[in-house]
Amino acid sequence: MPTRMFPRRRTGAATVTRPDGGEPIGRLATASFMGTAIEFFDFYAYSIAAALVLDKVFFPLLDPVSGKLAAFSTYAVAFLSRPLGAMLFGHWGDRIGRKAMLISSLLLMGLSTFAIGLLPGYATIGVLAPILLVVLRFLQGIGLGGEWGGAALLATEHAPPGKRGLYGMFPQLGPSVGFIAANGLFLLMGIWLTDDQFKGGGWRIPFLFSIVLVLIGLYVRVQLSETPAFMKALKEKAVERVPLVPLLKEQWRQLLLGSGAMMVQYTLFYTATAYCLSYGTSVLKIPKSTMLTLTLLAVVVLGLCTAFTAIVSDRWGRRRVLLGACVLAVGWGLVMFPLIDSKNSLLIFIALAGALGVMGLSYGPMGAYLPELFQTRYRYTGAALAYSLGGVLGGALPPLISTGLQADLGSWAVGGYVTLVALISLGCVAALRETKDRALD
Repeated sequence: MPTRMFPRRRTGAATVTRPDGGEPIGRLATASFMGTAIEFFDFYAYSIAAALVLDKVFFPLLDPVSGKLAAFSTYAVAFLSRPLGAMLFGHWGDRIGRKAMLISSLLLMGLSTFAIGLLPGYATIGVLAPILLVVLRFLQGIGLGGEWGGAALLATEHAPPGKRGLYGMFPQLGPSVGFIAANGLFLLMGIWLTDDQFKGGGWRIPFLFSIVLVLIGLYVRVQLSETPAFMKALKEKAVERVPLVPLLKEQWRQLLLGSGAMMVQYTLFYTATAYCLSYGTSVLKIPKSTMLTLTLLAVVVLGLCTAFTAIVSDRWGRRRVLLGACVLAVGWGLVMFPLIDSKNSLLIFIALAGALGVMGLSYGPMGAYLPELFQTRYRYTGAALAYSLGGVLGGALPPLISTGLQADLGSWAVGGYVTLVALISLGCVAALRETKDRALD
């Protein structure tokens, strides 16, 4: 049977499942958290490198603004390929099982990231260097497009009644830890290496190091069992031949609104991290180590806020929490850049921590909310595609749009863009219904 293509290890009491057929919370936490943490470590390492050095390595003939735009364009490629990954892994995840696709997506993402660390620059192989970079970023995006949906379903479809928000918290914490690890490693390299050493090859270290994390993640995931909800669907022959077709026919509205609800989280995160790192170092001339440190501390706030709202959404409801977070995001977009433009470290930290904190408040419930929106027979496809489409609209565009807005109109326009996206997400959440009491099987 396809769902048993990766046998489960028997190691005594640790493998005993709950009476309802779900995995123990410790194993689920480790597998769903570690997978997304590794995946997002890879992804964020690229975003930091794009902000700091990739324009010089792969686009040295362009002027500074054009080179930065080109680097962020390769960064955006992975977002554009994520919906393809969501459909690919979602298709097979809804047909043969969640577990096999989680392992496959981790391998694709990890090997692509490792290859970026080995890729020669423009000075060595000329125009082939940026071409290969785009190809590897495309593959990275396909892997990540399948990762989150599988990790969220792994957690929520194993969760006991009334605890899906708690269980869905684990994959949502992965991005915070993945970013802290990536950011911390770049910060340490800034301390240990000179600028010439960093630009000459030091930036490759996080990409090469990621292969170790991938091997750890694979070890953990191979030991998991398939989710009870999918096993029930398989037993009852309620598996779709092409899950995307009934999804678009029956729940296209939830797909579009779920994607819109995700936009504000992506926009807040990548504006506060990838774009502000570039803006702070290149425009405001703030030292790279200072911006990395402030961003690193601000991501801790993201993790705390993510955990808080994921847990309380089991009591308060996903929709109510998301509505409140979107309202906060509307206001924060207007005050964020005046704080950053002060060049005062404390005020910059408040700006970044506020943006990432608000992002965490809305991100926490989404680990349960998106899976709850869709039926089991196409849940992997629906949740992964909504998450990835939100990434295209809210994650790929902000660094590009913000760079152009700042150059033409100033930083206030970037804050206005964040507020506009928050208003769109607010409208999408308002149009959706509460799901916390909906059965997943």
